[in-house]
Amino acid sequence: MSEILIFDTSVLVDDLRAGRHQQKIQSITGLLRTSSVVLAELWRGATNPAEQRFLHRLERNHPVLTPTMKNWLESGQILAKIRANTGFTPEKLRDLHFDVLIALTARSHGARIVTSNRTDFTLIQRYRKFELEIW
Repeated sequence: MSEILIFDTSVLVDDLRAGRHQQKIQSITGLLRTSSVVLAELWRGATNPAEQRFLHRLERNHPVLTPTMKNWLESGQILAKIRANTGFTPEKLRDLHFDVLIALTARSHGARIVTSNRTDFTLIQRYRKFELEIW
């Protein structure tokens, strides 16, 4: 069985805007899946027609994985623990929420997240284990 990979928003934005990960992305083996949360983040920031075309292709060419009700409820529980342990502000917790959802969705599908957002994803990993690769 092939490994399932999900690119986090940070990797796709770095590549789209600066071509930063082009060689690594082209050398990936495994089944690429897209997170609906990542797509929502990307659509929110898409600033030109080329980025919008890229997002349409991403949606068409790679199956989209979406958080379940269980993922949503668990994400709130994890964020409550993070708040209790770190004292993060509501704004910081809101920023983390999508990353927690991406992590839980990947975990549910046995997928590995590929990200350049080391800080947030390694923090989340302390509360729920999931496969992670940092670029």
